[in-house]
Amino acid sequence: MSVRRLLPLLAAALAAGPALAEQPAPAKALFGAKAMPAAMAPVSIGSYAKGCLAGAEELPIDGPNWQVMRLSRNRNWGHPMLIAFAEKLAVRASRAAGWPGLLIGDLAQPRGGPMVSGHASHQIGLDMDIWLNPAPSRRLTAKEREDISAVSMLGADKRSVDPKIWTRGHLEVIKAAASDPAVARIFVNPAIKKALCEGAGNDRDWLRVVRPWYGHHYHFHVRLDCPAGSTDCTPQKAPPAGDGCGAELDAWLKPPPKKPAKPSAPKKPAKPKPEITLNDLPAACRQVLAAPDSGTAAPAAFAPAPAAPAVPLPVAAPQAEAIPAEDVPLPVPSPARRS
Repeated sequence: MSVRRLLPLLAAALAAGPALAEQPAPAKALFGAKAMPAAMAPVSIGSYAKGCLAGAEELPIDGPNWQVMRLSRNRNWGHPMLIAFAEKLAVRASRAAGWPGLLIGDLAQPRGGPMVSGHASHQIGLDMDIWLNPAPSRRLTAKEREDISAVSMLGADKRSVDPKIWTRGHLEVIKAAASDPAVARIFVNPAIKKALCEGAGNDRDWLRVVRPWYGHHYHFHVRLDCPAGSTDCTPQKAPPAGDGCGAELDAWLKPPPKKPAKPSAPKKPAKPKPEITLNDLPAACRQVLAAPDSGTAAPAAFAPAPAAPAVPLPVAAPQAEAIPAEDVPLPVPSPARRS
């Protein structure tokens, strides 16, 4: 969703002024309305699915070995460590696969935080999506970057890859990413994990960080570890030992259970999950939102929290959070708009 479409939502949420303390605006509206990063030192704050990003850096929309897709989303921002990783990976992976380059999907918003659509994670500038389409040998137009769809790797059975589409190059691209010591996780569809297990040969150490998860058959999701010395960042737990190609993967690939012969009683509709508000995020995310745009002030580290905040919102005490092993699944867009 573009910033222009977000502005009415944010305006309505803030119209009550101090009444915001009683009905806080969804954090996705606050962060989605920020078109530029905070003029602060680079810091990833909180967890991958509940946090924000200070001092973000922009991944250029064009590089010698990559092109950024879906430019209207303004999600090609990340911690400088992620930007350096993306630029380095694009060179290594495209050479290993013999591709002209990579098509890069979402990284994070300019100040991280929850997004209006598409992801539960990608909030602290350490996640990025890479399409499984090779980049073309020419530069795509802005319209093409909005309209072209990513390509699913799945075969008709949905539990294996399509041999007419899946190539050795796909394995080499994912292997190049997974082999980087900065990577904490790579999420792929279980069928893709199966293809990687079958094609890896004797060099299998990199498979450990490649984890099966729902969706992820049009792109793969790379997640970096917290930057060294980043005390405000909640790290991802280390993956289990081994290559993940045994019983665990088999469980993901089991056929779905057969539907009952008789329809069961209708289930009550599930209650919608409450929106994440600013109160749910680390307290430092308030400073990230309040900071001037990068370029309008000298970068600064975090200042101590003021004795009385300008907006009288209660700040919840920090809670220990169990970091999900994978991205939290959200409703999936139609294939024509998949990214």
